[in-house]
Amino acid sequence: MARIKPQALLQQSKRKKGSARISIPTVFAVVSILGLLCLSILLLHRHRTKRDYDHTKSQFAMFEGKEERFNFGQEQELIKTPRYAVLNTTKGLITVQLSVHGALKTVKQFVKISQGGYYKGLTFHRVIKHYMIQGGDPERGGAREDWTQVGHLNDELEASMKHEPFMLATSKPLLESAAGFELYITTTAIPHLDDKLLVFGRVVRGENVVQDIEEVDTDENFRPKSPVLISGITFHDEL
Repeated sequence: MARIKPQALLQQSKRKKGSARISIPTVFAVVSILGLLCLSILLLHRHRTKRDYDHTKSQFAMFEGKEERFNFGQEQELIKTPRYAVLNTTKGLITVQLSVHGALKTVKQFVKISQGGYYKGLTFHRVIKHYMIQGGDPERGGAREDWTQVGHLNDELEASMKHEPFMLATSKPLLESAAGFELYITTTAIPHLDDKLLVFGRVVRGENVVQDIEEVDTDENFRPKSPVLISGITFHDEL
């Protein structure tokens, strides 16, 4: 067998190495393609980000507009709603500051039915010493707890004031179709009613009148033996 000379082997090795090299134009072409691809991805990302931002901004502006309209409407309702109610009873006057911020819908309904004459001539039909005086529904009677066993659903209950002494509250759920609702005035703190029944006012004058009504003689069903009448309710913006 003939031997290959070392010089021939060297030349053959150089030819093999040369054939494996990548040309410079090919490198530039690959780099250019990769650059264009990266640029396209960047531009697409920026476009999507701007689109999402514009959409979010638009939604926020819509929400802001609705919130402003809601706040404006609520402020107008607050302006039109009287702040004080004066209950004229056969024992004297009871002045109540109404909770227009915490129970606006209930206050509005109370004002509406009162101005319609609902309470005129009605009595405080249940009087429980060291507890409360109750009026607005002469057909109801019975024991102390029969009207507090089941709480009523009311979307204003969470913001309601607490059952402290001399608070005006209702034992009937808020219903737009209702002709009226019962009311009661506490004569002591009744914390177990806080999550059941809605407080919508505070007595600011006439606490002594409330106490006088509380002291009347009653039968076994807590009905006053001598009726205590509500002759009318008037409303005022200031005392």
